[in-house]
Amino acid sequence: MKRGYFNLVAWAIMAAQLTGQAAELRWRHLSSATEDLPAPGRSTEQTGALVADLAQDGVNGFVLSFRQTAPALVWYRHAAKGWERYVIESDFLTVEAGGVVCDVDGDGHPDIIFGGDWQSHEVWWWENPYPHFDPKVSWKRHVIKKGGATQHHDQAVGDFLGTGKPQLAFWNQGAQAIFLAEIPPDPRHAEAWPLTQIFSGEAGEARNIAFHYAEGMAVCDLDGDGKVDLLAGNLWFKHRGGKKFEAIQIGSIGGRIAAGKFKPGKHPQVVIAPGDGSGPLRFYECNGSPENSADWVGRNLLERDMVHGHSLQVADIDGDGNLDIFAAEMAKWTENRKDADNPKATAWILFGNGKGNFRETVFSTGIDFHEARVADLNGDGWLDILDKPYNWEAPRVDVWLQERK
Repeated sequence: MKRGYFNLVAWAIMAAQLTGQAAELRWRHLSSATEDLPAPGRSTEQTGALVADLAQDGVNGFVLSFRQTAPALVWYRHAAKGWERYVIESDFLTVEAGGVVCDVDGDGHPDIIFGGDWQSHEVWWWENPYPHFDPKVSWKRHVIKKGGATQHHDQAVGDFLGTGKPQLAFWNQGAQAIFLAEIPPDPRHAEAWPLTQIFSGEAGEARNIAFHYAEGMAVCDLDGDGKVDLLAGNLWFKHRGGKKFEAIQIGSIGGRIAAGKFKPGKHPQVVIAPGDGSGPLRFYECNGSPENSADWVGRNLLERDMVHGHSLQVADIDGDGNLDIFAAEMAKWTENRKDADNPKATAWILFGNGKGNFRETVFSTGIDFHEARVADLNGDGWLDILDKPYNWEAPRVDVWLQERK
């Protein structure tokens, strides 16, 4: 009895140690600031960041977007030693945060979509020239939207209409609206895509900033009907047939939004961060019908509010089979000041236990995170972290590679 008891205790201690080792991950930090990566460009205002296997060689690269100076888009393609920088758009465009990857023309190769900022009325897509990549030759740019209101902060792609083909959803902040764009039969020669406005109004945007606007988009089958749904701000959109959608409120705040199964149950859970403002990082779960706003119950995940929490990602970072949360703050957002607005900016990893609870860890302090992405960036099967600041120490890009013994 005693030997069996001590064996059980030993196994319990070993299991706890292994769990701790899985959670306390090892990272190798690379930065253009230390010349580990090529410098992004000359712009001191860096907007969007995307991760995708654009070369279709089995390893992800990443795309950064800029405004203020050319080039507007660059692609970091993974190479034998680090990354090589390619230009996707050599011209000057005022590209907004957001962006999404989609095979627009149906040729089997992923293309790139971005929207213009407050200075632009346009949304564009770039045609992947696979396999003819030249670091100095721009990809062909096409127009999705021209005219109308300005600013297009965040896009999402999914078959929201249930037609068997993807559509593009995007915020148009100048119109306080969300538009759905259907890909035309010949997108390479279309002057613009047909647009349908599916929402107008507020979506929980922060009021504690000078220029407040709704933002954030994600895709998830939230009600379990087998069809993907659009999430935006603090809302999710139930397709009601045709091109009609009902906006259903999930939480009080809006901003960066993500969803996933953090615990067993009928419906996924939703996480919302404040984005371009300050507020709590909130976890919402449905205790009844997802179409009933009152059935969405939320709780704070951090003991304090996030300050410009413009990075939110959901992924199984430690590889234990449970979803985790990466959330991070900006250090600087005011363009005309030299010092940081938020010098103690913090990034967290909240490790999920598969039951809806989390263990909070601090990933970094004093580094700006804006549009950070969690993905395998070097093809070793472990998830890494991509970050570029908006205008803190810009131009700059950082990568944290997860290392396993």
